[in-house]
Amino acid sequence: MADSPRRTRSAPNAVVALDRIDRQILSVLVRDGRATYLDVARQVRLSANAVADRVRRMRSQGVIRGYRADLDLAVTGRALVALTDVRLRDGVEGRGFEAGLAGLPQIVWAAHTTGEYDYQLRVACTGTAELEQVVETLKRDHGVRELRSRIVLREIDLDPLP
Repeated sequence: MADSPRRTRSAPNAVVALDRIDRQILSVLVRDGRATYLDVARQVRLSANAVADRVRRMRSQGVIRGYRADLDLAVTGRALVALTDVRLRDGVEGRGFEAGLAGLPQIVWAAHTTGEYDYQLRVACTGTAELEQVVETLKRDHGVRELRSRIVLREIDLDPLP
């Protein structure tokens, strides 16, 4: 789809009403972000122009934020994936920690969270030795006081729309 990546969202986190057809379109695009308007139209039983109009509307409303490649980390050599909960040391600023994550290519996703830990990280490594290095780097250079990691055995694809 050749739409520009620009969004014009009126209010941050505004709730947008989606009808059944919007949800069907989104479901198709979640499974295949490269589907053409014609491909989507065939699946939801609309014209390609109607699908294009709906997709443009949902992009401008901020429902669709962009299109991304879904990487198979194992094929890229990073088969060991861990979910790591992080608690920062007292006095460590979250923004500084977040900025520092950009320098660690093994960190492929991060979220600032509530609860016992400050952040959850998704760490993709070549093996346990590299995971150990990342853990030590986070503690030594990025203000991490404590962390807890769990190895991902397999992922389960779920449709994000009810």
